[in-house]
Amino acid sequence: FFAFGDFCLFVHSIQNEESVILFLVVWTVTEITRYSFYTFNLLNHLPYFIKWARYNFFIILYPAGVAGELLTIYAALPYVKKTGMFSLRLPNKYNVSFDYYYFLIIVMLSYVPLFPQLYFHMLRQRRRVLHGEVIVEKDD
Repeated sequence: FFAFGDFCLFVHSIQNEESVILFLVVWTVTEITRYSFYTFNLLNHLPYFIKWARYNFFIILYPAGVAGELLTIYAALPYVKKTGMFSLRLPNKYNVSFDYYYFLIIVMLSYVPLFPQLYFHMLRQRRRVLHGEVIVEKDD
């Protein structure tokens, strides 16, 4: 699987979508913030603003980035279905079938259970790091 920026290179019809600009800008700011945090932390000189940014910017950036990704995939679905992009049809020498269109739909649906886990994990980390709260995880 490749990055969404690479995906946009293959599907020319979505390159000018606002959703592409949205996720590129959002994930760029997110990564700059994250790696600044890691770098300063490794140097044992973590300015409060960097720590604050790491644990606050995500509140807006994560949902915006996910929305950008989902809207971009959704915009690409008609092209992927029409062209059979990255799909493998039977018969073939491997005797295997793969439909990228349905794979993308499954990826989109996977955001429903997976994104809240990531988001709430970050909220718990935020409380722990910025407010010093001790979080007790429940055993399932």
